Amino acid sequence: MTAIPPELSAARDRFLELVGDLRPDLHRYCSRLVGSAIDGEDVVQEALAKAYYAMSLSPEMPPLRPWLLRIAHNTAIDFLRRYDRRFVEPVAHIDESAVALEEVRPDVVRAALSSFVSLPVLQRSSVILKDVLGLSLEEIAQTTGTTVPAVKAALNRGRTSLRDQPREDAVPWRDRPETSAAERAMLDRYVALFNARDWVGVEALLTEECRLDLVSKSLRRGRKQVTPYFGNYAREDVRLAVGRAEGRDVLGVYRPSSSQEPAYLIALELDGERVGLIRDWRYVPYLMGELSFESVEATRRS
Repeated sequence: MTAIPPELSAARDRFLELVGDLRPDLHRYCSRLVGSAIDGEDVVQEALAKAYYAMSLSPEMPPLRPWLLRIAHNTAIDFLRRYDRRFVEPVAHIDESAVALEEVRPDVVRAALSSFVSLPVLQRSSVILKDVLGLSLEEIAQTTGTTVPAVKAALNRGRTSLRDQPREDAVPWRDRPETSAAERAMLDRYVALFNARDWVGVEALLTEECRLDLVSKSLRRGRKQVTPYFGNYAREDVRLAVGRAEGRDVLGVYRPSSSQEPAYLIALELDGERVGLIRDWRYVPYLMGELSFESVEATRRS
């Protein structure tokens, strides 16, 4: 296997450093636009990949925040179209005479991610960009590719809908299948071995072609490439617990082990009776700020 040229890795690291302070805002926007913090991070990753390529072709540096928001907006819309058209239906008619107040609505900032998904996409985008990220009407129009009057009308309608008709029936993960007993048993086994520091046992649960996605940091394939990952955890005071977030089973990572709340999440995808993919959000700390994690252990005790 050919090693990545050092200059390519250095360029990538420099780009991630350059956009590092903007990533939490990109995630706040994308997670609300698609109705999921986990899927929102996937959108951010895809948007940054597009931005990295586009920047490599540009002779000069663009204004980063508006440029990245525009790329993230288009990437999120593409994501929603792939998922389900009903989440990107436009407004049939917008009365552009509507007036939107310039003040930010703090109640919108506190609204659940799922609340936004029921809104038509322009209303959704306008409310998030204004009330969550604090953009001006002109900046919102630039990001969404529309006009200021259209943004005013969409903002007014979107705020009214969130206030008067809160809905959660359009949550994208509502129909996700329940975890089977065999899958839950595998998760429990993985956690038990991990917490017992039985790394040989943990590695035996992996497929030969197991992949590791250390989100925003590295991708590895094959058991030999993945096993050093556990060596890093062996040097830390950390424990795992099975839980639920956004309708899926995940592993909460408690660091230090005595912590009452998880610092971040890990998700496993099974391939038959073994683990085929590990997704670890260690390097995406802002993700937990948008998630509600419920420990399965606590549920079992209750």
